[in-house]
Amino acid sequence: MSHARRRSLALLLPGLLVALCALVPLTERPAGAVGDPSGPVTGNATYFDGLGVPYGGCGLPQADLDSQDFVALNVYNTPGDYGFYPRPLTGADLSKAGLWNNGLNCGRYVQVEIGDYCTGTNDGAQNQAFCRGGSWVSDAYDGAKLTMLVADSCGDSNGWCRDDPYHLDLSKDSLNRFVKNGAPVGDLYPGHWNNRHVTWSFVPAPGYSGDIGIGFLQGAQVWWPAISVSHLANGIHGVEYFANGAWRTAQMNGDMGQSYVIGGTTPGGNQFQIRVRDVTDTLINGGRVYSFTLPAACDPRCGAPYTKVGYTTSNGSTPTPTPTPTPTGGGVSCGVNHQVVNAWQGGFTADVTVRNTGATTWNNWTVTWTAPSGVTLTNAWNATLTSSGTTWTAKAPSWATSLAPGASATFGFQAGGPSTPGPSGITCS
Repeated sequence: MSHARRRSLALLLPGLLVALCALVPLTERPAGAVGDPSGPVTGNATYFDGLGVPYGGCGLPQADLDSQDFVALNVYNTPGDYGFYPRPLTGADLSKAGLWNNGLNCGRYVQVEIGDYCTGTNDGAQNQAFCRGGSWVSDAYDGAKLTMLVADSCGDSNGWCRDDPYHLDLSKDSLNRFVKNGAPVGDLYPGHWNNRHVTWSFVPAPGYSGDIGIGFLQGAQVWWPAISVSHLANGIHGVEYFANGAWRTAQMNGDMGQSYVIGGTTPGGNQFQIRVRDVTDTLINGGRVYSFTLPAACDPRCGAPYTKVGYTTSNGSTPTPTPTPTPTGGGVSCGVNHQVVNAWQGGFTADVTVRNTGATTWNNWTVTWTAPSGVTLTNAWNATLTSSGTTWTAKAPSWATSLAPGASATFGFQAGGPSTPGPSGITCS
């Protein structure tokens, strides 16, 4: 017998974007309650036909998985209790968590070894023993192995998904790819399956090379930038995004453990920077920063289930401010800090903070600078910014025209061209 199913997962609605895009303190992380087994464990094995449409439980379409050998882990560990509990599990319900662990085991790999088969009835019926009226018997398929990707979840109300904490639901197409004595077994399914035991454990990604993949999900837009992160060396326990000058913790998209809702480097902007934490809660690649842009295909929103994007990377955990020369002339005492917050091939965004360092109010504040050749203005916010050749002029917005002594104002802009060198010849008036 088999546990054949398909699972369709809906995204959190973009209508919830205000709550999802709130700035979350770095101390808040997805809640998990289940640690890894201390060693290899043995459980019942079933199979399922494939991931749901458009996504599996981890937030990726099946076609975009790193491996087509994949498994589902149990959402719940509630022997004898087959009720539904809202996902992700929170509060007192955390005690009901299975090894799905609220999605925190998504993107990890397990090594699975085929064990003995049941000669009786193993149908996952509620409140019934496994392998009723029979026994577990070894045969020639015992010991066949395959390394498989955690890509989906099993929350069904049957004995397999509720009563057996170490149950694995295997991709049906993988069954005949298990390897023994250096060759695929070839005919485990359908004639020799018999709802077997399997022994398994978490393992590092096999033969890992390269770097992560990033893609926007269906419905993503600047105000609801839902992404999925794939090609992971050691799973994923969190995503952080850079916004308004600080790193923020992204909210997981339900319990789809590889999908997170991030924010732009500026409110409503289409430029993004993230860094990623693995299953040890360590920033991957030494805190590497991944910078990318919402693609044109996602204007006004992404229509495809998954739109992969290119990115640039930088080392370290915080963007480095672009050195800014000291303002001169104009009869006003001021300070100006220009910081590139996101850069990509062909453009960048920057924040500029203007401070009145004098003893009197600075009315109708204006800052002028010379931009490097080849840099062009795309748009700006929180100031009136104009350009004439390489001369750029920023003027106070209508709602905040004056700066008292010691006060400051920050505005931002998007530009085409190289992000370095920074501006020169800055003057205040």
